[in-house]
Amino acid sequence: MGNRVRIKAGTLVLPDGEIRGELTIEDGVIVSVRKEGAQESRSDETVIDAEGGWVLPGLIDVHCDAIEKEVEPRPNTLFPMDMAFLQFERKLAGHGITTMLHSLSLGVGLSLRGEHLVQEMIELIAAMREERAMIRHGVHLRYEVSHLSGIELAQRMLSEGRLDYLSLMDHAPGQGQYRRPGAFERYVMKNQGVTLDEVAVIVEELQERRQQVDWSKLKALTAQARGNGIAVASHDDDSADTVSRSLAFSATVSEFPLSLDTARYARQQGMDVCVGAPNIVRGGSHDGNMNAAEAIREGAANMICSDYHPASLLHAIFQLESEGVPLWQAANMASLHPARSMRRDNELGSLEPGKRADVIVVRKHRDIPLVHYTIADGTIVYAAQDIRR
Repeated sequence: MGNRVRIKAGTLVLPDGEIRGELTIEDGVIVSVRKEGAQESRSDETVIDAEGGWVLPGLIDVHCDAIEKEVEPRPNTLFPMDMAFLQFERKLAGHGITTMLHSLSLGVGLSLRGEHLVQEMIELIAAMREERAMIRHGVHLRYEVSHLSGIELAQRMLSEGRLDYLSLMDHAPGQGQYRRPGAFERYVMKNQGVTLDEVAVIVEELQERRQQVDWSKLKALTAQARGNGIAVASHDDDSADTVSRSLAFSATVSEFPLSLDTARYARQQGMDVCVGAPNIVRGGSHDGNMNAAEAIREGAANMICSDYHPASLLHAIFQLESEGVPLWQAANMASLHPARSMRRDNELGSLEPGKRADVIVVRKHRDIPLVHYTIADGTIVYAAQDIRR
C-alpha cells in the first residue's frame, strides 16, 4: 500500500456543510477536498469507494472511562493492562474514534482508581504511544478534590508531559450527581459490591477528607495544567455558583452539567459544554438529569463525548441529525470542537487540506451507522467487509 489514499463518491461532512465529493490523502495529510469529478486512479494510490456512505473526520473522545472496565470488568477482577489496552484499541478504531483521551479517576476508590493502578495505566499509555498505536491515545486525569494524597502524583504527571486533559470532580454525597439522598451509597454498593455498613465507612471517610481540602493547592494544579497548554474541565456542575467556582479554577469546559439553566450559564460564560453520547442515544439521562439532545438544540451544549460507552459516539451524531440538527454541526461536536478544546484544532478535527488525515467512512444498516473504514494519520487501521448472503 502506498502513502496516497483517495476516498471517492461519498458525502463529505465538512466543518460548514456537506458535499458529495472526494478526499485525497498523501503521507498522512489531507491534501485535497473537492466536489466529485472524473479522476483517473493512479497506480500508487489506494482507492476507497464510499458510495452510499458518509466521510467524516475521525472522532475525538475527550471523556471516556471505558478502559477502566476493560481492565476491571467486575469488582476485584483485574485483567492484564497491556492485554486490555490493546484489545480495547481495536474496538475504538471500529467505532470511528481516532483520538481517545482515556479518563482515569484519581480518588474515591471506585473501579480502577487506586493511585498505583492509575499510575500504571498512565505509564502504559505513554509507552504504547512510543511503541505502536492504531489511533491517537491521551490521558484525561479526573482528579477527585477530596483525594488529598494525589496532588504530588498529578503534579509530577503534568511535569513529565503524561497528561493531555485535567478535570476536577467532587463526588461527595450531596454534591453534583450525588446530590440526592442515598444516590452515592447506591452507586458504590452496585459498582463495588460492598455492604451498607461498608459504604457507610466510605462515606464517613470521604466527608472527613473533603473538610480538609486545600483549595489553593488545587488552584495551583490547574494553573500548572493551563501553563502546560492543557485544558481544564469541571465535572457535574449543578448551579451557576459551581460554574463560577470552576471558572476560578481555570476551567474552560463544563462536563455534564446537571440542568439546562446551568449549561446555559456555562455557555454564556464562554465555556464549552460537554454532554454524553449515551444520554443522546437513549433519549435521556440514566440519573434523571439534563437531557443532552435538548441542551444541544437549545444551544446550551456544543461537545459530545462517549462517557462510558464508545459505540454511542458515532450513533449520537446521526441521532441528532434525525432530530433536526444538521449532520455537519453534530459531527463538529465530536471532532472539531473537542480538538479546539484540546488546542489541537490546527491539525485535527475536520476534513480540511493541511490537517492530519484522521478520517472515517460510514454506512448504515437498519438505520444504524457503522464504520467501514477508519484512517488514522493517513493509515487504514480498520476495514470492515460484509458477508453477502
